[in-house]
Amino acid sequence: MRDAGLSTCPVPLEQQPINEYEQLKESWFFGWTAQGWLVYLRKLAWVWGISWFVTGPVSAASFPPGKYPVPFFLGGAAGAMFFVALVLLRLYLGWKYVSDRLQSATITYEESGWYDGQSWTKTSEILTRDQLIVSYQIQPILKRLQQSFLAIAIWFLGTAILWYFL
Repeated sequence: MRDAGLSTCPVPLEQQPINEYEQLKESWFFGWTAQGWLVYLRKLAWVWGISWFVTGPVSAASFPPGKYPVPFFLGGAAGAMFFVALVLLRLYLGWKYVSDRLQSATITYEESGWYDGQSWTKTSEILTRDQLIVSYQIQPILKRLQQSFLAIAIWFLGTAILWYFL
């Protein structure tokens, strides 16, 4: 995205927050959160199901499925849900980073390497545009991820209560 305000911007294209946002939105992994609820939940369900390949054998070693079917299922499901939580954490951190860069009035960037960090103050037009992107595009994604964390926390609490009564 090039406009008049960015033509004087010394920040390399790949380090400009608007381009970082576009890359994140179009990426295979981070794009999940920008899709509809059904697609988003289906992808998380896939992560949960695939995680069973790791957590199932561990749970079976602790609780033989034939002898303790409920503890086996709860242990495997909790372990798989932990993997889902890690995926959500990675998604949240990526979107939060871009959100912070878009909201900031000053952009820190590197011209050619880690040793020559610079900063550039955004023009008011660019800052306003970036803040609108955060408000209308990124905040709903962060809210969805926060709701997902809350759902996982409630799920873990319910599982712990069920485990207690076994």
